[in-house]
Amino acid sequence: MGSMFRSEEECLVQLFLQSGSAYNCVSELGELGLVEFRDLNPNVNSFQRKFVGEVRRCEKLEKTFCEYLDLSHYRLLNQAFLEQEINRSLSPPLHGPLPPPCPTPLAPQPREVLTIEEESERLARELKEVFQAGVVHPWKVPLFERLLWRACRGYIIVNFREMEEQLEHPDTVFAYPDSPTQREEILQGLQGRIEDIKSVLFQTEQFLQQLLVRAVAVLPQWKVRVQKCKAVQAVLNLCSPSVTDKCLIAEAWCPRKSGSGVDSFYNRLPCSTPPPTLFPTNSFTAGFQNIVDAYGVASYREVNPAVYTIITFPFLFAVMFGDVGHGLLMFLAALWMVLEEKDPKLRNNTNEIWRMMFGGRYLILLMGLFSVYTGAIYNECFSRGLSPFNSGWHVGPMFENGEWNPTTVKENNFLSLDPNITGVFTGPYPFGIDPVWGLSNNHLTFLNSYKMKMSVIIGVIHMTFGVCLSFFNYIHFNQLSSVFLVLIPELFFMLCLFGYLVFMVIFKWLAFDTAHSNSAPSILIHFIDMFLFTENKENLPLYEGQMVVQNVLVVLALCFVPVLLLGKPIHEYITHKRKHRHMVSNCVVEFQNKFYSGTGYKLNPFSFSSLVHYVNI
Repeated sequence: MGSMFRSEEECLVQLFLQSGSAYNCVSELGELGLVEFRDLNPNVNSFQRKFVGEVRRCEKLEKTFCEYLDLSHYRLLNQAFLEQEINRSLSPPLHGPLPPPCPTPLAPQPREVLTIEEESERLARELKEVFQAGVVHPWKVPLFERLLWRACRGYIIVNFREMEEQLEHPDTVFAYPDSPTQREEILQGLQGRIEDIKSVLFQTEQFLQQLLVRAVAVLPQWKVRVQKCKAVQAVLNLCSPSVTDKCLIAEAWCPRKSGSGVDSFYNRLPCSTPPPTLFPTNSFTAGFQNIVDAYGVASYREVNPAVYTIITFPFLFAVMFGDVGHGLLMFLAALWMVLEEKDPKLRNNTNEIWRMMFGGRYLILLMGLFSVYTGAIYNECFSRGLSPFNSGWHVGPMFENGEWNPTTVKENNFLSLDPNITGVFTGPYPFGIDPVWGLSNNHLTFLNSYKMKMSVIIGVIHMTFGVCLSFFNYIHFNQLSSVFLVLIPELFFMLCLFGYLVFMVIFKWLAFDTAHSNSAPSILIHFIDMFLFTENKENLPLYEGQMVVQNVLVVLALCFVPVLLLGKPIHEYITHKRKHRHMVSNCVVEFQNKFYSGTGYKLNPFSFSSLVHYVNI
């Protein structure tokens, strides 16, 4: 059984599909979305495959709905006629894209695609039917008729008729009776004709509105059905015909878990190639899984790093970002996206930046939440300190003990508080950093030292955790040699050097209090002298025998370097009897906290949910 911690178990299956029912079988598998088909015709050109005609027909029909024209500096949306008319003339107008069909229609049969094509053409033709009349000179009639025929591509009926009366200057010549009664009769007649024309135009508009309402109802369904048909035909092109050409043979990767929704297969194939990797995800974990996959997909049955990235990634971001105010703004923005995640306007937005933010809404939510926490530790809100508790530092005892006086305050720009004087420092701040540090001259020096040491400690813990997780991969794949030749040397090398650095930082915090802070040694100088095998007399040791311990740790770390570089290649050379140069070039050990190989590839199941995209208008 698979889980988020380790990928699903999969198997390679072979399907024998009868030619008459192959389309329906693949359509049902697309609705389930559980199998990934393999291409059994890798050497056949895509234009020479069996169902290329059906795919082209679907593509042509798809272009009649919505066509995109890519230009050099921008992308212009060239909508089809039906969609243009819906946007321009529908009353009341649509706000946003066409609503997706509910429920989602099934993939149409091949004969139904022809019906959709005929219906869409007829609907567009009814909307395009226009009657125009005008006047042209007789000698221009042949040229004008030929021009209209070419411009309309033959979809036009032209009728020319000679005028019974000669028309001279129609813009300036008109009848104007002398009698007011006759003028009133002509005016009433013209008004009656205008009303008749308005009535005809109104009825025509009502008829066109009915056509547009019908188009709004059927166009989304047509889009989805055509896209599904195109996807099914593309999968059928991946299949190989049998010897008798009576059935199609397909191969697919399928999860092996029980209750997967796919019926039992009659032929399960042994495979030499590693299966694809499938981790079950949901709206919360999908963003973290995509981040991990961007650095490399875990191989089949390896431990999934995304489970631990859910905590480590936003927390490490918060260590660098830490601010209560900015973190709270991030948290509220992400919380709004989470609460409104089912809104079609948010889900169907095609803006690339918005889709990236919306897809990582849970990631941003945790990043903001952790930033509020670390910002509270740093005591920073919009880069300003907060004072929820009383400070542990007090100025009064400096005057009471005679260290300060009014003259001292006037003559010095900066004064230092001595924590060794009773009452000056009463104890650490209840939570986070004391806000009084914001008033000090060495504020940045103190914070930089604090954040640097904290980052080193967290980084070493993170790397050690990653190296330790590789133990589970080695045990699962029965690679005991990697445990002794890779894992243990990596762990000892890192702990002997960087682990000892963390030990010195924590030991200095515990061993030197305020009374002995002036005599505290420098950790940086000790760490440099550790690699140089030297001793600085001016820098006091942290503890007795420090020089001996440091020399032993450095020598021990150096002893593991040859094991890291040569241990695994030599073992492979002895085991498989391969050439030494070949194995050295293929078995280089990469020392990092990446505990998985990252050489896998994701399982992309054939699913209509991922193939069908609603085109926004």
